[in-house]
Amino acid sequence: MISQPLIGKAALITGGARRIGRAIALELAKAGADVTITYRNSRTEAEETLQLINQLDRQAVALECDVRSESSVRSAVANSINFHGHLDVLVNNAAIFESAPLDQLSVEQWDAVFETNTRGPFLAAREALHHLRASHGRIINIGSLGGLRPWAGHAHYCASKAALHMLTRAMAKAFAPDVVVNCVAPGWIDFGEEEAQTAADRFAAKTPMQRNGTANDVSQAVVFFASSSDFITGQIMAIDGGLGL
Repeated sequence: MISQPLIGKAALITGGARRIGRAIALELAKAGADVTITYRNSRTEAEETLQLINQLDRQAVALECDVRSESSVRSAVANSINFHGHLDVLVNNAAIFESAPLDQLSVEQWDAVFETNTRGPFLAAREALHHLRASHGRIINIGSLGGLRPWAGHAHYCASKAALHMLTRAMAKAFAPDVVVNCVAPGWIDFGEEEAQTAADRFAAKTPMQRNGTANDVSQAVVFFASSSDFITGQIMAIDGGLGL
């Protein structure tokens, strides 16, 4: 029998239409949760993800949402509550990853990354907090190994994820004892993209576990935080096969 520790729970995953977000949505559904996913530009992928969740006999809805916008986030949280009736798990996954030389970064590039990667999780958590307090729920932020280790070609991304890690810890203190807050920080995740194969091979060779991470590695960590003891809070869990050691 498959363990379903999240039966009766409702989860909201920002950026849940594809890649890591899709894997998280499906893993939460396999664990028994009904699911809301948000998307900004990935409507077709969102519909595909809904079909996959429905095949798992879970209730699911996809909502268009721009996590940079206060009103858009407020609307998405309200519509998720209207659909499920409650909210137990918020996964702040929506993010921008960009490469750029630090000495050539524009203010617009810097702000765009922080608007999505740091302000977005703040807005989603703030809007969901009342409902999560009522359910003694969980917030799980998706950080990055780049928030723990400096990557010279991704300074604005690294800084935004480091800020999200600190925001996780601040939320854990501010929202306790009603809401548990943790963070999953993936290292290199291999999506099987041909254009990234050279880099993937290089990272796998540098990783103690001699392979790259998968979206499933990340999603299993999310389910752990969604269903584990409420005495585990304020933690940043690196999912990197030892790459950051």
